[in-house]
Amino acid sequence: MKEFIIKPNEANQRFDKYLKKLLPNATGGFLYKMLRKKNITCNNAKATGNEILAQGDIIKIFLSDETFEKFSKDPKALQGEYEALKKLTLKGLQVVYEDEDILVVNKPANMLSQKAEPKDISANERILGYLIQKGELDFDTFLTFRPSICNRLDRNTTGLLLAGKSLKGLQALSEDLKNRDMKKFYRAVVCGEVKDNAYLKGYLWKDEARNQVKITEEQTREDASYIETSYEVIKSTKDHSILEIHLITGKTHQIRAHLASIGHPIIGDLKYGRKDANEKYKKLYQIDHQLLHAYRVEFPKGLTLTAPEPKEFAQF
Repeated sequence: MKEFIIKPNEANQRFDKYLKKLLPNATGGFLYKMLRKKNITCNNAKATGNEILAQGDIIKIFLSDETFEKFSKDPKALQGEYEALKKLTLKGLQVVYEDEDILVVNKPANMLSQKAEPKDISANERILGYLIQKGELDFDTFLTFRPSICNRLDRNTTGLLLAGKSLKGLQALSEDLKNRDMKKFYRAVVCGEVKDNAYLKGYLWKDEARNQVKITEEQTREDASYIETSYEVIKSTKDHSILEIHLITGKTHQIRAHLASIGHPIIGDLKYGRKDANEKYKKLYQIDHQLLHAYRVEFPKGLTLTAPEPKEFAQF
């Protein structure tokens, strides 16, 4: 028999989800069967798996050591992963805000938000390393809970990344993002003179063959998603403009594609931008990535966080 006591970062989640993290190689059918037969109990009582766990709950698992090891992750591999993360530094990530539940960092260009390949080291891994080094993520917690970022930025988009340090923080951030209670604002340098503020609406769909998203004013495809983007003009010249963009809906490449669709692509954007403009500003200012920056986040309870524009913006 193995006994586990629910810690703060394991509380406030469904019992079956906790079990799936503890025994990731077990099927759902097996776990529910063990619950029905009382081979897995919560506070010495039969459970269905739908219960919401509370701090201090006692979980008992009546399985042989061999069966438990079969369904759990390889502890040696996990220990190796934990030790590797422990060596990582923030490396360019700047802490903008931190409390016991959330961490907000300013991400530089040329850094993934989350890994795309197993070998990648993303902002998410660097945040885990930071928390391990601070003593806020021990190995026992690492087995069943991992802090994580809640929003994604493209590799070459800079600015605010939001991470939940605790389960409470993860759930709160995810809920605010899902319900659009949190307002997200970006800064961008775009091609051409933009004279007036605007509120853009449209439909976005992905062209799989070209690995790009497309935007239309009307819904012409069933798989298209409705999008809204608004912007205010911060500065404008005949060659370029600086905009502050409110990302109302949050779809892949929404800002980049929406601005390109109205004839004002972001400078440095190799996927949706203008080749002549990109070459011009690479030669003038060594711009080698899109000048899009997650600038400000306004939380529903009044907290507002800002990440200063990167140095490349100053040249415009």
